[in-house]
Amino acid sequence: MAVCAMGSIRKLQATGKLFLDFRYHGGRCREYTVLDDTANNRKKLERLLERIERDIQLGRFEYAAYFPNSRALTATPKPPASLAAGVARALASVEPVAARHAPTPTFADFAQQWMQENAVQWRRSYQRTVADIVAVHLAPPFQEREVGSLSREELLAFRSKLAKVPGRTKQTLSPRRINAIMNVMHAILNEASDRYKFTSPYYNIKPLKIAKSDVQPFTLEEVRSLIQSVREDFRDYYTVRFFTGLRTGEIDGLKWKYVDFSRRLILVRETIVAGEPDEATKTIESNREVQMSQVVFDALQRQFQRTGPLKLWVFCNSEGQPLDHNNVTKRVWYPILRFLGLDPRRPYQSRHTAATLWLAAGENPEWIARQMGHTSTEMLFKVYSRYAPCGSLLAPRPWAASAYFRPVRALIATAQATQSMLRETEPMEDNPAQDWAWCAAKELLAMQPS
Repeated sequence: MAVCAMGSIRKLQATGKLFLDFRYHGGRCREYTVLDDTANNRKKLERLLERIERDIQLGRFEYAAYFPNSRALTATPKPPASLAAGVARALASVEPVAARHAPTPTFADFAQQWMQENAVQWRRSYQRTVADIVAVHLAPPFQEREVGSLSREELLAFRSKLAKVPGRTKQTLSPRRINAIMNVMHAILNEASDRYKFTSPYYNIKPLKIAKSDVQPFTLEEVRSLIQSVREDFRDYYTVRFFTGLRTGEIDGLKWKYVDFSRRLILVRETIVAGEPDEATKTIESNREVQMSQVVFDALQRQFQRTGPLKLWVFCNSEGQPLDHNNVTKRVWYPILRFLGLDPRRPYQSRHTAATLWLAAGENPEWIARQMGHTSTEMLFKVYSRYAPCGSLLAPRPWAASAYFRPVRALIATAQATQSMLRETEPMEDNPAQDWAWCAAKELLAMQPS
């Protein structure tokens, strides 16, 4: 039995149909329907009952407006079919009845108030994201409307229009972006409905389905080629990216005070979003300690000789300011991919590459999850299982392992061959590519199980 503040939705045992049971002027009122006892029908009647009770509390309830055929309006009994028809008409007129709510602020005014009240619990980057969604997408069509006057049909029509809006790449907005916009609308309407005592029109609006993220990691050979071929001042930057799994904002926002050479740890504590430092990482779990491999340790030691005296950012421009991600992507990342004939992909794929290389090397999934800043290994199972070697915990079926990354034995064989080629040569300071190959060979050999 569904119960509201002053009434309930009940089932008539004789027929199995639902009826409303509420109190009005001290008396008990029952209005019968022809609706079967289903979850959807109960939700419909609950919404109707909420509006009835709100109108009763505000002193504007008109019995005949809701139940024109009710026997409560006249001493002359009416057949049950007529009573049910009256309830059906009341259900059909739910939106018009809801429109007679008490006055509410305009959508624009309430959205601004809502953002100001919630800013204290949001990261600065998320504050900007929400403000952008409200200013660009939500305020223009709804700003002068009362926040309590919007209907579910309008929200669905609005979402449909969003699907036709061009995005940054001149294609339409992605389902992920549309869901983000609608989530903000949902939150605003939920808060307004609680505050001004109206039923939110945002019900039974399911989020759009989102395609799985496209994981396009690099092979070990491709990583080696990229680091050898990229401009010298970015070799250590990409070495750290590919072998730590740091997000773009995390590596661009890395400060020397968070690099612990003595314990060989990178402390992820801050990030950069949209070119501005943010004192909070993406999630609480993103605050983590990333272990340095020898390759990463050496790369950071070399980088310290370049930017350490500046005492702030690990990777920065000639003026000592953090790297501009968009500028680096345009001027360094995509040009080197074109030069090597590699498929274009986002720099974020360096993070996926770190995860797949660790899996291919047989690392413990829990250790990988901690390195990546995940709360559990669930993400590894969902996203990376096809890159794990056969027989590992992340490869439940023999045919699930992809040939895209060779199993650990093949990697070790490559390392042994590389070491054989370089065994007569010591690492040289003026040859970062050779130094990297030497260290990579030693790293892979160290991973070999005893």
